Amino acid sequence: MAEQISEKSPRALAFALLLDWAEKGQYPNIALDHALRRHKLSSADRALLTTLVYGVIERALTLDAIIDGLAAREIEPRVRALLRLGIYQLRYLDRVPAHAAVNETVELAPRRVRGFVNAILRSYGRQKDEFVFPDPTDARSMSVVYSAAEPICSAFIEAFGLSRAASILAAFGKTPPLTLRVNTLRVSRDAYLARLAAAGIAASPCAAESGIRLSGSMNPTELPGFAEGDCFVQDEASQRCVAALGAQAGELVLDLCACPGAKSFGAAIDMGNRGRVISADLHENKLSLVRSGAERLGISIIETAARDARTVVEELVGCADRVICDVPCSGLGVLGKKPDLRYKSIEAAERLPAIQADILAAAASYVRVGGRLVYSTCTLLPAENQGVTAPFLAAHPEFVVVEERTLTPDADRTDGFYFCAMERR
Repeated sequence: MAEQISEKSPRALAFALLLDWAEKGQYPNIALDHALRRHKLSSADRALLTTLVYGVIERALTLDAIIDGLAAREIEPRVRALLRLGIYQLRYLDRVPAHAAVNETVELAPRRVRGFVNAILRSYGRQKDEFVFPDPTDARSMSVVYSAAEPICSAFIEAFGLSRAASILAAFGKTPPLTLRVNTLRVSRDAYLARLAAAGIAASPCAAESGIRLSGSMNPTELPGFAEGDCFVQDEASQRCVAALGAQAGELVLDLCACPGAKSFGAAIDMGNRGRVISADLHENKLSLVRSGAERLGISIIETAARDARTVVEELVGCADRVICDVPCSGLGVLGKKPDLRYKSIEAAERLPAIQADILAAAASYVRVGGRLVYSTCTLLPAENQGVTAPFLAAHPEFVVVEERTLTPDADRTDGFYFCAMERR
């Protein structure tokens, strides 16, 4: 769709990408990356395009509720995509002049519906103060207020209660901070913070020992020392998970679901780049990310292997000092970073606990006596978290929990994340 539009304005490209997302289910991150590489945009236009695409997707159900309240007719997908785009700018982007939001959106509409699109956008401009949604009282109203599929809202309410579920979903609506892990093989956290300060970049240490949280949003590849391997992007929750692994110099560490590699990198750094880390993943093509990342960071102890984490590798049974399995999951802890997951079918997640349990069982077989096993996900659904570890622990009394945490964006300012660290006694 984007290739069919001759106009290269960020709004035109955003409309094309949003229509492809709505009609074809295209992954917005992949489509956006392709558009940014294909079209030569200024930095300001690149930022606007990114904001429009992710912002409209993040607020789609809220925008639809407004549109349906203003329009007394059935709306075709192309027109709805335009109205979402226009109303999003009017409602959420204070720096965009209202006339620009309306006029440029109307210009993108087919002539036969320009009058209708113009009328709806101007009507919203006059009435927007009236569109104040009350605090949600159930999953249906929560779905509209926080723009997440009703079954997801129901699952969060069941897990956390109404008030806490609303708090978590509200936190997912805020721009997540960019969090880095400093590569202490090359530079200390204090020294890197000083380097950022000298470059005029506001940052502060976070709870993770080598973690830094940036105050503003920016392209991490443009950070001082990034290309030289002084840091890499890793959410604080993931960093705390690696800390719970407790990898030490000289040990054998297995990362069974490694890509794109941040946990393997963190373990290798904790080991002082001494020992052995085997980073495995089901897809060989993804392992290139691990290899290139390790090279950039100056890590030499990581080796990669393409394998199914459910299949036990006999020669490694009972040999590993540390094993981490960050299992495939529903991803319902990263809604703030992947807004398209807000509309994911909850039924699609129902098959995951069986797969997760198989991976955990295989992972446990590698752990030597006295070794440590960490199970983790980036979801907040209990069925994929305690629903997997509790039966495992009941069936394997030789494993004892040493740390178990559920991290949330409202309480911890991290991704929604679960990890359970266990030792084999």
